[in-house]
Amino acid sequence: MKKYIGFDLGGTNLRAALVDVETGQVMRNKSIPTLAREGHEAVMQRIATLALELIAQSGLEPQDIGGIGIGVPGVLDLEKGEVVFLPNLPGRWEHVPMRQRITELTGIQTSLLNDARAITYGEWRYGAGAGADTVAVFTIGTGVGGGLIINGQLHLGIGGTAGELGHTVIDHNGPRCGCGNFGCLEAYASGPAITSQGIKAVVQGLTTSIGKMCDYDLNRITPELIANAARDGDAIATSIYEQAGFALGITAGNVCTALSPSRIIITGGVSRVGSLLLEPMKRTMLERVTTMPVEQVEVVLSTLGDNAGVAGVACWAAAHPKE
Repeated sequence: MKKYIGFDLGGTNLRAALVDVETGQVMRNKSIPTLAREGHEAVMQRIATLALELIAQSGLEPQDIGGIGIGVPGVLDLEKGEVVFLPNLPGRWEHVPMRQRITELTGIQTSLLNDARAITYGEWRYGAGAGADTVAVFTIGTGVGGGLIINGQLHLGIGGTAGELGHTVIDHNGPRCGCGNFGCLEAYASGPAITSQGIKAVVQGLTTSIGKMCDYDLNRITPELIANAARDGDAIATSIYEQAGFALGITAGNVCTALSPSRIIITGGVSRVGSLLLEPMKRTMLERVTTMPVEQVEVVLSTLGDNAGVAGVACWAAAHPKE
């Protein structure tokens, strides 16, 4: 059976992986800097070059590859195969025909998918969501993304925009989110949101070990440093994760009420703090959801880690070659 290539288009790095779509196994991968400041045409040239290099290093020919899937961190027009908007990459990525361009440059049929939806698809096919009929995924890192599997199908909605769980509003009077709205989950539970709470605590002179742990260099405060402080019993650090977990629990509770998923998967860099985030999340869900059996909803961590996105988008390319 032909192999497929899954791409993770990141603001810092491009990663390509040769994937066995039967098992989700990443057989070989290669990463290079994105250099997004050079513009979208240069980035697409780098994607094509990286794909062809990976194929050659794997001892294969382009005709041995069934397709290329690219996980894109932004808004897409799946029908046209266009990038509509990329918020975290420099330059004007407006209506860029990426699917057509990569197909031209490589000679290999190419498919696009939002990166969080690619992670969702990968976890459902091969990872923590396997065997579940309805799944919600929260990807918590620099931002908060998401995705939904409903009745055994990746739910895309209008133009592939469904599943933006990080931009559901939990407080209409809350802080401004990067998306332009106010009070989104992302403004409370993303890595930068957690970090900013740690910085604020140190600047205000609150009784916390966070400042001492970084020699009062505010640039060294990270979600992981705050997590370490919390594990050491720091009350302020613990409260920061309590607040983030509460916000996540409110959003997850709303998803439970609307969709009644059998499983919720938490992934992304911030998810590595584990129970510090998940315990207040699950407690909030139990307290706030009254119209469905929320205690039956499994809340689990990703099992595929960094491979979920590339495996998912490679599988998507195999199953939906015209997307």
